[in-house]
Amino acid sequence: MDKNREYKGEVLSLGSEGEGVIKWEDCTAFVPFCLVGEKVSFKALKVSGKVAYGKLTEVHNLSPDRVEPVCPHFEKCGGCQLQHAAYSAQLDFKKQLVQNCLKKIGGLDVEVNRTVSGEKQYGYRNKLALPVGVDGEGNTVTGFFAPRSHRIVPINSCALQAEWSGALIAALTSFMKEAGLTGYDEINRSGDIRHLVAREVDGSLVITVVATSRINLEKFADALSGNFKSFTLWLNVNKAKNNVIFGKEWHICRGEGYFTGEDEGIKFRAGANTFLQVNDGVRKLLYRAVIDAVKDKDTVAVDLYSGGGLLTAMLAKACRSAYGIEIVPEAVACADELKELNGLSDRMFNYCGAVEDKIDEVFALSAGYKRAIVCDPPRKGMERSVIKAVLASGADKVVLVSCNPATLARDLGLLCGSLREADGQIVKNPSYSSDGMGGYYCITSVTPFDMFPQTKHVETVVVLSK
Repeated sequence: MDKNREYKGEVLSLGSEGEGVIKWEDCTAFVPFCLVGEKVSFKALKVSGKVAYGKLTEVHNLSPDRVEPVCPHFEKCGGCQLQHAAYSAQLDFKKQLVQNCLKKIGGLDVEVNRTVSGEKQYGYRNKLALPVGVDGEGNTVTGFFAPRSHRIVPINSCALQAEWSGALIAALTSFMKEAGLTGYDEINRSGDIRHLVAREVDGSLVITVVATSRINLEKFADALSGNFKSFTLWLNVNKAKNNVIFGKEWHICRGEGYFTGEDEGIKFRAGANTFLQVNDGVRKLLYRAVIDAVKDKDTVAVDLYSGGGLLTAMLAKACRSAYGIEIVPEAVACADELKELNGLSDRMFNYCGAVEDKIDEVFALSAGYKRAIVCDPPRKGMERSVIKAVLASGADKVVLVSCNPATLARDLGLLCGSLREADGQIVKNPSYSSDGMGGYYCITSVTPFDMFPQTKHVETVVVLSK
């Protein structure tokens, strides 16, 4: 297969990015925005050995699962990958993605439940984070990055965001024009405003403008007052020459800087940098599934990578007590505040540090009780030392929550014994039996949750038992 030549082929399956997989002679081509069964023409943009990455040029026969995308920016902006697929097909793809990863990477041939969906397929995101930059002619633009680049695709609204996103973008654009402020030029490291970030909490907005200096946002706050009944406004100053959104300098410009929300009977305070799942409806379903798997008044729950403590608090109410371990000090401070806010001081205990450093200490404190472990690691998955500690813990149940099917499959393989370490590498374990191995865990259930409709991403909850 040669670069820049056009080819024709049939889409045999979808890859992990939601792209079509096409065989052509002895090559495999990955082409976005295709669906299984379609015969398509594509241009080979990049060829590496027997693998190619292409651009769709024509669909010769439409799949019955193909639908018209609702967003005019689809295929240009990097936010969505699946708007061209019927929602039922999206749910099937995510189930199959999880099942394939477990089998191919983890060596685990297990049944995966149907993907759980929420009520909203669009307008579900409670958080907006937009880069503000310049185009090739130096004009200020606000939008999303194009796929695999830092070129901003200008947008006025986003179909995945709530309706307030369009009014907020318009307000910032108007304010910047009147104030003579420019977007941030990543190449020249110049400009005034780098990002616009907002989070909705029970109908109120926590809004942050990320700038390169301490600019005056009073007129922006006044403009927001005309569009939004309840909001608070932060200025974050980020002078660093990197791609991290927030800097360390914060200034409150309007309001108290946070709002109080409630989820499953737990009150919480959310500010500009508080982590919450972006889909309120599916988050509730996912957390209920976790709680239902472990709730027991005789069980102590240990919440690894516990973040701001929302799930830890729910576990504390459902179990005898709960311990949370989180490395970010600000998140632990939020968890301590949440504990006091909900009267859980005698049942919820938060520890600050790396999970691999604190896990033995917390396990020692909870010794003598039935134990359930809940683990929601970052995309890179669990550290090997954490996996070994979990295996040695004697916990009756382990619940993994993951946003990355590939690292989930690897971690599950190590927890179930289908994978093992050899000479620093993870390899398939020839001694593994699907009936289970002594000293390891067995999979009770695997359930994908569609936290991110229209995209390739999926959250998965796996329940394990001894």
